[in-house]
Amino acid sequence: MGKTVAILIFPGVQSLDVTGPMDVFCEANRFLAPPDHYQLEVIGFGHGMMAASNGLSLQAHRHYSEALQAYDLLLVAGGPQLPFEDFGPAFDDWLRAAAGRAQRYGSICNGAFMLARAGLLEGKTVTTHWNDAADLARLCPSAQVEADRLYVQDGNLYTSAGVTAGIDLSLYLLAQDHGPEVALSVAKRLVVFTQRSGGQSQFSPFLTPHAESTSAVALVQLYVLANLTGDLGIADLAKAANMSARNFSRVFAREARITPAEFVERARVDAARVMLESSPAPLKTVAYQCGFRDAQHMRSVFNRRLGVTPQQFRLNFAAPV
Repeated sequence: MGKTVAILIFPGVQSLDVTGPMDVFCEANRFLAPPDHYQLEVIGFGHGMMAASNGLSLQAHRHYSEALQAYDLLLVAGGPQLPFEDFGPAFDDWLRAAAGRAQRYGSICNGAFMLARAGLLEGKTVTTHWNDAADLARLCPSAQVEADRLYVQDGNLYTSAGVTAGIDLSLYLLAQDHGPEVALSVAKRLVVFTQRSGGQSQFSPFLTPHAESTSAVALVQLYVLANLTGDLGIADLAKAANMSARNFSRVFAREARITPAEFVERARVDAARVMLESSPAPLKTVAYQCGFRDAQHMRSVFNRRLGVTPQQFRLNFAAPV
């Protein structure tokens, strides 16, 4: 049976908070049997057309007061002015009731402020856009706000960081529903790239395949991301996981769906891409800091994986000085 996904919008909403998640679930329908298709609905705080923060006009399928069904997933989008807006007690009452009916509920970006004002974040572990994290913590002191996370699950509550992290969260939810293969297929369709703004340690969870956050394999993946210049051979990674090398290789491949060596190489390439985009450092410095043997080794890996040299990648994607 297909799942119902509803996203709440309002005047001044960030359009990508809405269209990003909707495209994830819409694209997922390409890979699902018709009975499993997601049914998407946009709920509006206002009536008629609503202007997003970028001027794009969005139209809800129905007003929030008419949205009384039990959705499988209810998401609240964010917007630049949302931390300063109070939508009133009638809306807060509806949101509490709607979240109570929903199988899962949550927020994109600073949509978390809507949930907080409705009393839905009390005692919860959450995240939001890094620029709004301190304000959210002040608004809801009993919540544990983790500003460095792309998304956080606390029971049936799901919150995500800024804007494009809504896509990461939606891929995570999709994987919960239909497995990682479908989520990976959707990520490829959408050409989802590594998250750039958080530096070298922030990787999209589907282009750098991850394990369950509580597993020894996930801890090793974090160890890799923090030690790219180190010796990251099987023996070293197995030691970090407190496993035998043979058992570690088997467990890692099963949970992460790639080999340890493949994960290490992807992580080093992603780190180098970030440096090439954001730093004028010489290629040999980039190679060293990202764990390649030398600049020629990095060039060889880039050619094989991306079809361009590091220098070509920098010319194409580096930020203007």
